[in-house]
Amino acid sequence: MKILGIDLGTTNTALACADVDTGLAQSVGITQIVGPGEVAERPSLPSFLLLPSEHEVPANQLQLPWSGPMKYAVGTFARDRGAELPHRLVASAKSWLCNPSIDRTAQVLPFLGASREGIEVGERVSPVNASARYLAHLRASWDDAHPDDPADEQDVLLTVPASFDAVARELTVVAAREAGFDRVTLLEEPQAAFYAYLAARGEAWRKDLAPGDVVLVCDVGGGTTDFSLIEVASDGGALALERIAVGDHILLGGDNMDLAMAAIVQRGLGDKVLDAMQQRALTFACRRAKEALLEADAPDKFPISILGRGSKLIGGTIRAEIARADAHALLVDGFFPEVTADARTQRRRAGGLREMGLPYALDPAISRHLAEFLGRFGRMPTAVLFNGGVMKSTMLRERIVGLLRAWAHRDVKVLGGTDLDLAVALGAAHYGLVRRGKGVRIRGGTARAYYIGIESAMPAIPGFEPPVKALCVAPQGLEEGSRVELPDDELGLVVGEVVQFRFFAAATRKDDGAGTLIDADRDDLVELDPVEKQVEIDGERKAGDVVPVRLEAHVTEVGTLELWCVARDGRGRWKLEYSVRERDA
Repeated sequence: MKILGIDLGTTNTALACADVDTGLAQSVGITQIVGPGEVAERPSLPSFLLLPSEHEVPANQLQLPWSGPMKYAVGTFARDRGAELPHRLVASAKSWLCNPSIDRTAQVLPFLGASREGIEVGERVSPVNASARYLAHLRASWDDAHPDDPADEQDVLLTVPASFDAVARELTVVAAREAGFDRVTLLEEPQAAFYAYLAARGEAWRKDLAPGDVVLVCDVGGGTTDFSLIEVASDGGALALERIAVGDHILLGGDNMDLAMAAIVQRGLGDKVLDAMQQRALTFACRRAKEALLEADAPDKFPISILGRGSKLIGGTIRAEIARADAHALLVDGFFPEVTADARTQRRRAGGLREMGLPYALDPAISRHLAEFLGRFGRMPTAVLFNGGVMKSTMLRERIVGLLRAWAHRDVKVLGGTDLDLAVALGAAHYGLVRRGKGVRIRGGTARAYYIGIESAMPAIPGFEPPVKALCVAPQGLEEGSRVELPDDELGLVVGEVVQFRFFAAATRKDDGAGTLIDADRDDLVELDPVEKQVEIDGERKAGDVVPVRLEAHVTEVGTLELWCVARDGRGRWKLEYSVRERDA
């Protein structure tokens, strides 16, 4: 049996395979469309979905070795052709998958925004479906190359951001199953990156780190920034690893840099006004410019061109260029400014009306987000492990290391030996071996504590809602496969009517055990999507009855959270599944 590790990234998706017998993990090339009618293997699959019309890209040009003519494409060609057809391109599906402001099963992508002038609306998909198409492509590519070892018969480790809440994790599993992966286990991306480091270093990692060391995993990718802390401890004389802190889900990364560079280019165009399609094309062109200008041997200037609109497409092409010095000033000093250890992210007042796009971080300074994360948990790292495409830049890594050393007033070791593009997939495959006893395991369990809202019993008062308490149903650090039966509180479940269950999470309340009851309006609690459910009733109960119940929580082997209401009289057991319906405004 093989173990497949999948990094379902915001910008790139990667696949790795570990052999159970040899204990070795290696990356797997992915066959994909790279040009009109041209198929080739690439190390990763760009996470882009192109949904063109027949006259824009004929279906026979999108045919794959395992398919007939296709009406869509994912991967390299989708990304490249999508720069010219941005209204047909789905990008950042992973960021949309964790966006609580939309119905993530609704067909909202490509996201067209508030301005749709001149845009012909074609096929649209949901964030779940877009993610499923990337995963289905991986499965088909693997099956085509390994017909005797089909993907659906292998163990699959699928990574998610450590900051993904329970709803986003559940939807990721839904996408995997839609793609045909029934045997899937979730793994946090920073942990996967650390597993890749462990695999690359072998036993030498025990010389790199010692008890008391705290490793910061700094993961800055295309769409998100993710921070985690992993502590090295002594366990009976042997080294043990534990994930001790996880940051917020920060929509800030390479995509923001692309948009910033596009704004600079547009400012330099003077009176030339770009329409919505041209603005999107400019953003994708700036992605290429960013990658080139952050290279060690970057050119002094990078050209940008945008096709005109109307009958004189070629003659109306808009040309510009970005100087390396300007790009460095924006990308390094703008997104990674030198700040003090007590720096905190800047807030600004949001507008009353805003486009229902992605909820990007309001402060673009990744270094301030990092300082706030470390300050919140009160731990300063002794070592750092970088991950994510943005951190491939030497100057950006040096800026972060310099800041960490200044904040800690001592040296901070840089852990290396991994491929920043493929580390997460390789680490996921290696984790599959660790689950079989071949390596050291990072302890951690759930990244957050989870709570359910309990409505207080009180007389009706005009203008006042009954206060809500938050009951801890899954303590932080609860391991996969664990079950928790909550203390014997007097709780009642309303049956036969559509009712709403409110859920909360906290990343900094490690001492709350199962059954801890706190105020739901605390600043350190974050409200998640609710569950709306009509609890079924039997013949003896009627709608509106309140059934005495006890609660049970279960963290599945897959890595998702289940909550059950169990009738005290034994006549009923109801699962509170996470809803994809969003909270009312």
